[in-house]
Amino acid sequence: MARRLLCALLIGAGLTMTGCGGDPAPSGDGTTTITFWDDNGGPARTPVWQHIIAEFQKANPKIKVEYVGIPIAQVQQKYDTAIAGGGLPDVGGVSTAMLANLVAQKALDPVDLSGLPLNEQVVNSVKATVPDGKTYMVPMSTNMGVFWYRTDWFKEKGITPPETWDQFFDAVAALTDKPQNRYGFTIRGGAGSIAQAMEVLYGQSGIPAMFDANGVSTVNDPKNVAALERLAGLFKTSTPEADATNDYAKMVAQFDGGSIAVMQHNLGSYNDHVKTLGADKVAALPVFRPADGAPRAVLSNPIAGIGLFASGEKKDAALAFATFAASKAMNSYWADKTGVLPANTEVNSEPWIKERQHVSAALDVLNDPATTVVQMPYHLPEFNAITKTDAEPNFQKVLLGELSAKEFLDGMATALTEAQAKWKQRNGG
Repeated sequence: MARRLLCALLIGAGLTMTGCGGDPAPSGDGTTTITFWDDNGGPARTPVWQHIIAEFQKANPKIKVEYVGIPIAQVQQKYDTAIAGGGLPDVGGVSTAMLANLVAQKALDPVDLSGLPLNEQVVNSVKATVPDGKTYMVPMSTNMGVFWYRTDWFKEKGITPPETWDQFFDAVAALTDKPQNRYGFTIRGGAGSIAQAMEVLYGQSGIPAMFDANGVSTVNDPKNVAALERLAGLFKTSTPEADATNDYAKMVAQFDGGSIAVMQHNLGSYNDHVKTLGADKVAALPVFRPADGAPRAVLSNPIAGIGLFASGEKKDAALAFATFAASKAMNSYWADKTGVLPANTEVNSEPWIKERQHVSAALDVLNDPATTVVQMPYHLPEFNAITKTDAEPNFQKVLLGELSAKEFLDGMATALTEAQAKWKQRNGG
C-alpha cells in the first residue's frame, strides 16, 4: 500500500516511476478512465469538483475522470444498491456518517495516508468510526460547532465575548431584553437538536468520551445532567418560547432577523449571517472552555473525504485522484469554496484562512493538541434512531418541563450502552 500511495502521489504530480504499474491496460489511446461519484452533487458542490477534476486531468492527461453527481439525500441508497447489484464507481465521496455501513459491506479498501500532511484529529476521527481502526477514506475536510454572535450587541452592552461557559451564561442573561424582543440565545429544540445539545453538555462537563472503558455511555454522567439542567434553564428566560420546536431554518431566521444575540450552529451558516447582517456585525466563537485555562472539549463532526472502492480495477489511478484532491492546492480550493475546515495541514498557512475569522478560530481549536474531541458514535447502526426518533421529542419535553434532565439522559444512555454492546459483540470486542 505504501508503494501504491507513492505511485499515486507521483502520478498526481504528473510524474512517473518505474514499477508503478498494476492497473489494467489503458484504452487504445493510452487513456485510463475512472468514475467518481460526488456524494453531494448540486449547484454548490458540483462546480468545485469540476474544477478539481479539470486540474487533475491537466496534470494527468492519461487519466480521465467521469463525474457523476448524486444528491446527498440519495447517496446512501445509491451506494447500497450498487453494492448489492454491482456498478460501484472506482472512487467516490464518502463521510464518516456512512463509513461504518460501507466498511461492514466490505465495499472500501483501506488507504495508507502516511505521505499526506493531514490533521491528526481528523485522521483519528476516521479511524474511530470503524472496528479495525484503519483509514478507509482520504479525508478532505471537517466542520466544527461554533457560537455565532452579534458583535454590535456585545459592544453596545460593553460585554467581552465569552471564553468560558460561566461567561457565556452571564452574557446571554445580560443581553436579553424581552420588551425589545431581544434574547441572549436560541436553543434548537426541533429537528437536529441532539448533536447541538450534546455539544453543550460535553463542552461544559469536559468528559472526554461518550463511552467509558467498559462500553457504558457517559451521557448521563452527573456532570452532563447538571449541564443539561443549566441549558434547559435558559428556555423562555433568555430564549424565545418558540425554541421548543426550533429547527435550523427557524433558528437562523430568528438570529438573522435581529432578535437573537448568540446562535449555536457550525461554520456552514456563515454566508447566511453575513448576507443578512453584514460581516461587521457577526462573528464566531469556538466552543467555550469549562473554566479559565481548561482545555476545550468539542464534539466530532462528520469528516468528508474520498473512498476507494474495493471492486474497482484501476486502483492506482483512483488513488492518484484521491490524493491529488487532498493535496495543498486542491484542498485549499475545496475548503475555501465550501466553507469547511481543510484536512491538509499545509492549507493552514494560506492567506484566505487568516481573512476568515470563523475559519481561523475553528482551526486554532482543532489544531490545539490540548483540545479533546469527543467522538460521536457514528459507528452504531442504531445511532440515528436513538438520537432522532427517540431523543428529539424527549428533549422537547425537557425544555417544556415535562421530563427531567436526568430521566432524559438516563434513557438515552441506556439505549446507547445497549447499542454499543451489540456492536462490540458483532465485531469481537
